[in-house]
Amino acid sequence: MKITIQALVEGGKATAGPPLGPALGPLGVNIGQIIGAINEKTKAYAGLSVPVKVTVDKDTKSFDVEVGSPPVSALLKKELGVEKGAKVKGEVVGNLTLEQVVKVAKMKAPGSLAKSLKAAVNEVLGTCVSAGITVEGKDAREIIKEIGAGKHDKMLG
Repeated sequence: MKITIQALVEGGKATAGPPLGPALGPLGVNIGQIIGAINEKTKAYAGLSVPVKVTVDKDTKSFDVEVGSPPVSALLKKELGVEKGAKVKGEVVGNLTLEQVVKVAKMKAPGSLAKSLKAAVNEVLGTCVSAGITVEGKDAREIIKEIGAGKHDKMLG
């Protein structure tokens, strides 16, 4: 019989305390091993809350760890080094390079429905608009138009 436990952990800093320890303890598995696997898989998301799904087979004591991805807005704020996005429409909280936007798009790619890197970058740029983040010193909508016109094809190949 398989049991699935879902939790939100800080990237690379899961512990045997709540929420994981109390949920895993009764299953008779090696909690240290599971925590180690989670921390290894989430270390790239240090400082961010990451959704994690642990599936344990109660009979064999084997386990599988699936790591989700933080929301695009959280990844963008981490790139900028800010705590919050815009509070009012039109407020600008920071500026990113297109390279940083592409990095975030690639981090989200496994869970994205976008069919290409261009489409994934446009999704991230859409979040930039609502979060009050400019890109290359311009409104993110301008960058979306430039991508549509093929101006950044070399980078987005």
